[in-house]
Amino acid sequence: MAGRKPEPAFSTLRYAVDDRIATITLDRPERLNAINDAMPGEIRAAVERANADDAVHLIVLQGAGKAFCAGYDLKDYAEGEHPANQPLPWDPLRDYRFMKQNTEDFMSLWRSHKPTIAKVHGYAAAGGSDIALCCDLVLMADDAQIGYMPARVWGCPTTAMWVYRLGPMLAKRMLFTGDLIDGRTAAAIGLALEAVPAKELDACVARWADRIAGVPINQLMMQKMMINQAVDAMGLENTQRLATLFDGITRHSPEGRWFQRYAQEHGFAAAVEWRDSGRPLPELKPGDDGSAFMAAPKAGARSQWSSKQRKPGKA
Repeated sequence: MAGRKPEPAFSTLRYAVDDRIATITLDRPERLNAINDAMPGEIRAAVERANADDAVHLIVLQGAGKAFCAGYDLKDYAEGEHPANQPLPWDPLRDYRFMKQNTEDFMSLWRSHKPTIAKVHGYAAAGGSDIALCCDLVLMADDAQIGYMPARVWGCPTTAMWVYRLGPMLAKRMLFTGDLIDGRTAAAIGLALEAVPAKELDACVARWADRIAGVPINQLMMQKMMINQAVDAMGLENTQRLATLFDGITRHSPEGRWFQRYAQEHGFAAAVEWRDSGRPLPELKPGDDGSAFMAAPKAGARSQWSSKQRKPGKA
């Protein structure tokens, strides 16, 4: 049609519409749909495309392959110079601009005029949990895993959605530990709307999506705007601003720099194993580069927690 804008081409996701429902599929299965530089903006573009389509009443966000999203792709974000991983002295505002843009892109799911559902299987870990928790509803496989492991070192969830989903005590329980929890637990504490066996997840999402998609768009939009306004009044924007600043600090603090050096020397799998195992992490004074903690881990140096948690190895 003359004068119509071409539809955006996507490199990290697929977009499809069927009977009032738009489906956005994160499509980097070889990396467990880990977040690269292109993905946040493409999520936003896909959401905007769905919002501009009068035939669409609801958006479902899912992941291709074995996981929803296993977090930021450490291959891209932790190797070499990057706004999220600068050499010292680092520029906090450069870091903030980059991470705030990603946060705003993820929040397009929350601010979408049309309801959004996260369909979570495998992992919604670290940055992947940010994406899932920006959706209005979270539906999970009961064996799926969700959590923000970098809360232990090298991260702060920039969307800050944990507290708005769970309240202060349970948000602290998740972020003081960095634990992954399964879908059953997520549903029990109100983080997920429902958790079902993995083989039933498609049917569960379809049931909720069909029920919601039958409502007129204007009704859905008004209900969502009213509820989101209540969350905005609780200070969501200011909390996200603080969280995004803190995220940059965690990656450039003495402990954050040590974690990066340890990962470069021993591999990210070893660094993540230490971070997530429950073993005490180094606490370094300013100027201490953590050289005393650079030795390879001893065999069997795992805590009781490591055997209870599965880890995707992304940040």
